[in-house]
Amino acid sequence: MAGFDKVVGSYEEAMAGLDNGMTVIAGGFGLCGIPENLIAQIKRMRVRDLTIVSNNCGIDGFGLGILLEDKQIRKMISSYVGENALFEKQLLEGELEVELTPQGTLAEKMRAGGAGIPAFYTATGYGTPVAEGKEVREFNGRPHILEQSIRGDFAIVKGWKADRYGNVVYRHTAQNFNPMAATAGKITVVEVEEIVEPGELDPTQIHTPGIYVDRLIQGSFEKRIEQRTVRSA
Repeated sequence: MAGFDKVVGSYEEAMAGLDNGMTVIAGGFGLCGIPENLIAQIKRMRVRDLTIVSNNCGIDGFGLGILLEDKQIRKMISSYVGENALFEKQLLEGELEVELTPQGTLAEKMRAGGAGIPAFYTATGYGTPVAEGKEVREFNGRPHILEQSIRGDFAIVKGWKADRYGNVVYRHTAQNFNPMAATAGKITVVEVEEIVEPGELDPTQIHTPGIYVDRLIQGSFEKRIEQRTVRSA
């Protein structure tokens, strides 16, 4: 059964094949459940003109935000971009293309892409700039817009535990976009905090089956807090 073993020994091997102009789907929400070491490897590779699909673009100096420092991202498809000053600067100066997408629609774009569904109708965004240029149909008396699904050349995902066959468990809210992202990559790379042997995970607790995972690596994580508010003494 050695052919089922998804574990790789380095981050270079984990992201091998990523090239200029590719599309990368990244799990995470804010700084929760982000594949921070895989993002760092993308920065080290110096690939450029990337399209990144993720809920947001990290913060200045951490997460996906580090890919803005050398202008490695050409286009960002996301839901929320309010925590990153460099992102704002590049957007306003025309150096970064941004496609804002409602959060639920973005999640469904990933899920549908992974399921082989090319497009779907949703009422979300009708009558707003989100709907501009998109087909409209009426269902049960309510207008819906046609949204295309998303597939990536790579999907990068952060899990909690996985077995060597790539079956992945996420921890609490760190699950977020990760399960959808994991299904939507031509090559899906998962980094986790712990790798166990096949059979050690409860099958009923597995969120992403190993069939979706191509490469698996164990890493260590900073788990930075995005915003910290404390009471004055």
